[in-house]
Amino acid sequence: MNIPDKHQKFPLPHYDRLCFLKNVVKNPNIIVGDYTYYDDFETVENFEKNVKYLFDFIGDKLVIGKFCMIASDVTFIMNGANHLKDAISTYPFAIFGGDWANAMEGKTYPTKSDTIIGNDVWIGYGATIMPGVSIGDGAIIATMSVVTKDVPPYSIVGGNPAKVISMRYSESEISDLLDIKWWDWPIDKITANVQHLTGADIERLKSLQ
Repeated sequence: MNIPDKHQKFPLPHYDRLCFLKNVVKNPNIIVGDYTYYDDFETVENFEKNVKYLFDFIGDKLVIGKFCMIASDVTFIMNGANHLKDAISTYPFAIFGGDWANAMEGKTYPTKSDTIIGNDVWIGYGATIMPGVSIGDGAIIATMSVVTKDVPPYSIVGGNPAKVISMRYSESEISDLLDIKWWDWPIDKITANVQHLTGADIERLKSLQ
């Protein structure tokens, strides 16, 4: 078998604007699964620049599954962007110190959970993912969408704020696909069945479990 090397930074010969992302990311709070790729019009080094407000002292993480497809200019807004919203002023006085240093005493900035991107997720050009969002396996995020809430598995969402446009499969088929979890198969088994994975016969995949 001639299986693409998941440890290779640039898997396409003579093309350095598409990478297997886990080989590029250095921030330990960004966790990326095997074979997930990122394509950028300029340089793949832009990816971490597009993960905004990911501060060590907050501790949230961006977790991206396996076999995802992330287009250029996709932006992830993390919890460090949050301000007080139930206060009279949203201004972050305390960060400037001095006589403002105790402005947040007894208070905390609002935070959500980690941002979780499932497996086999396609995120289109220019989409923005807001803090704490969970995107289900097999979902498709349309170009320029702003995702403000959780996305169901195998749904297609789009718009600002993003809403479900359609479901890719029936409820029973989605249940089967989430049970199959083909992305967790050994890579040689995936390789032997890529023709089925690029087809539409879910029953065939079930028979391979």
